[in-house]
Amino acid sequence: MRATPDHEYAVHGGFNRSRIGQVLAVIAAAISAMLIGAALASIQWLESIGWKSGDSQILIWPIGVTLIYLILYWLFSQYMWRWSPLATFLKVSNLAGTWRCNGQTINADKSLGYQWTAEVTIIQNWDRIRVRLKTPQSGSTSQTASIIADPEGGCTLIYNYKNDPNLAEPELQPHQGFACLRFAPGLKSAEGEYFNGQGRFTFGTMTLDRT
Repeated sequence: MRATPDHEYAVHGGFNRSRIGQVLAVIAAAISAMLIGAALASIQWLESIGWKSGDSQILIWPIGVTLIYLILYWLFSQYMWRWSPLATFLKVSNLAGTWRCNGQTINADKSLGYQWTAEVTIIQNWDRIRVRLKTPQSGSTSQTASIIADPEGGCTLIYNYKNDPNLAEPELQPHQGFACLRFAPGLKSAEGEYFNGQGRFTFGTMTLDRT
């Protein structure tokens, strides 16, 4: 199946993510000012002992605000937001990892249908996510997603996906679907429902456990 890029996701009930850029900009400006001040003091000291600097700006330009901001934002997006105390404050759950999935289809008359298993891989950073579910017959990849913070711990992940069957499964049709998963406090397990349409009209339940 063709690789699908990560996509943005919405956060409800958590820290306003647009403010993170403002906070990081202030921190970057403070760090830049301190580094430039230290660099200028070092240059003045070197010149006082006979060192000829030529053009001191060549030594200072790499520590500008923009560069520091970009480094800070990359570090925050990839790593810092996952730190447990900070994640608790931000109320953005870290769902990244591999999950075992057990599914149960439900028939239109509410009787139980067939059971199925899958592996779910969630790739997530501060502002992008991808939910990939893989069964022996097909795979689905998220297209949009939202995370809803739970004041009592845990969260709810809501996403829609596109499913593409394997070439060896000609009887299966590509389809769109929707899933709602409620993660327990501690983010070790989840349960929820899924609904398919536009090619396969089925629905059922899902349970996930971290591997």
